[in-house]
Amino acid sequence: MTATLTPSPVAAPPLNDRKISPNALHRIAFLGLLAGTAVLYLWNLTASGYGNEFYAAATQAASQSWKALLFGSLDPGNVITVDKPPAFLWVSGLFAKAFGFSSWSVLAPQALEGVAAVGLLYATVKRTSGPGAGLVAGAALALTPVATLMFRFNLPDALLVLLMVAAAYATVRAIESANAWWLALAGSAIGFAFLTKMLQAFLVLPALALAYLLAAPTSLPKRLLHLLGAGVSLVVSAGWYIALVELWPADSRPYIGGSTNNSLWELAIGYNGLGRIFGNEGGGRGGGGTGGNIGFGGETGIGRLFGASMGPEISWLLPAALIGLVAGLWFTRRAPRTDRTRAALVLWGGWVLVSGLVFSFMSGITHPYYTVALAPGIAALVGVAGRGLWQGRAHFPVRMSLVAMVAATGVWSFILLDRTPTWLPWLRWTVLAATAIAVFALLLGLSARRWLAGVLVAAALLGTSGYSLATAATTHSGSIPLSGPRTSQGGMREGGEATSEVVQLLKGADTSWAAATVGAQSAASLQLASGRPVIAIGGWNGSDPAPTLEEFKALVAEGKVRYFVAGGRGGNSSIGEWVASEFTATVVGGQTVYDLGA
Repeated sequence: MTATLTPSPVAAPPLNDRKISPNALHRIAFLGLLAGTAVLYLWNLTASGYGNEFYAAATQAASQSWKALLFGSLDPGNVITVDKPPAFLWVSGLFAKAFGFSSWSVLAPQALEGVAAVGLLYATVKRTSGPGAGLVAGAALALTPVATLMFRFNLPDALLVLLMVAAAYATVRAIESANAWWLALAGSAIGFAFLTKMLQAFLVLPALALAYLLAAPTSLPKRLLHLLGAGVSLVVSAGWYIALVELWPADSRPYIGGSTNNSLWELAIGYNGLGRIFGNEGGGRGGGGTGGNIGFGGETGIGRLFGASMGPEISWLLPAALIGLVAGLWFTRRAPRTDRTRAALVLWGGWVLVSGLVFSFMSGITHPYYTVALAPGIAALVGVAGRGLWQGRAHFPVRMSLVAMVAATGVWSFILLDRTPTWLPWLRWTVLAATAIAVFALLLGLSARRWLAGVLVAAALLGTSGYSLATAATTHSGSIPLSGPRTSQGGMREGGEATSEVVQLLKGADTSWAAATVGAQSAASLQLASGRPVIAIGGWNGSDPAPTLEEFKALVAEGKVRYFVAGGRGGNSSIGEWVASEFTATVVGGQTVYDLGA
């Protein structure tokens, strides 16, 4: 007789003895990253009021008129558009329609786009380099000062960054299995990025295409065919809107602000395209160029990204990213063609190099906050290269490369913090001390200690974190915001002043437009304060031919405009001269106002 052995029940381990799996820890860390990013970007958000009033007025118009939403008009009466394509205004306009127009509905969409960009960058880097590298990359993006600035402010750059990261994610997915549909999705994302900030979206195209061409696991003819398909997807995703605007009867849509001939295509190629790079095809309108003004990027040259204007915005981790790129490409030089780590280095490295060189040498209108487009590439390089070098740290050349990354970051952070010596002077010395500990631990071969990884990350992110937190604690307004503590602010603060007396006057107007004034900044202030449509004669800087003198005379004759507020910014003088010759001026709250209904 065979006895049947019944196993004794095994008692479950006490709760405090149970171990959390690595996957669960990574999920918790990822959720913590998203939660922390949301707090950083949403905390006390409305302290900045409407932020950039020029775009806030367009969001207000979009919340009141579907046509204004479609075209990105400055006023709900649709006289003239902003000088950018309207994709980012579609988001904020719909947000304002859903939740009501307010400071929060103007600024919150960019904050949520920032959280999404951080999460998507984590997911992108994780696919090639693991969750640890993804967490480092996501944190580095979230804590880049110019990213904190842009994701708390109403400019097109927030949506631009999100769409470019989405294109990178789709490209990485496409590379994994030579998937043409994922690559087409990447092209579509860049197409909509074009509808956000035009040709700047194309700066990442060479990197995306080269990475796929190099590493996709299929034949060269198929790789080329897939890239062609992605190009078609890009053209369709951007071209439908250009075609819509160009085919729409010009007399029933707003004038395309910033263009010379009422053409969105000309705006893309001129003012927002080659003019920004060369400064001689419309892009010089409104000021800018190669001068030392901190709000316009500083002097052109290879050191521009490290200078007083752009350096505090974006360069905190740039030395580490460049060192990691060179080291990573060298150590993966003999890897198979389809090696994912090298493909990631090519993608993110090309992103940083192409965009960085363009920003360094472009001579048209350039603002420091443009460099936010570099932030995902720099953050991803730090994550990908840092993880690779950490894994190979047992080998002396690899360990020395890691030492170089850490040392360069610490020293450069010290230099950047020393540029604002009265702000938290202890922070730069703390960064230097953490850097020294990490470097000496690596040199002494203590890289097996678990605490060292935390010290490395702290040393790398401490300086940029402090500056980013200071950015979040500072209110921003005008057209050229800058990151950092209040003591470092030096950008242009533009915007008209709307006195309470003039505002009350406009609130009482029952015409299609309560008023008109020259230049969009003055018009935006009046429109936001009064809640009534105001014509921005001449658009952004008053030089656009919209409305023309004859068109304005017709509007006045039809009783559609009640007041003309003098003193606006811009060069459109013919309308102002005609008003002054035909109507009587009165002073309201210190401003000269003409009653066009008299």
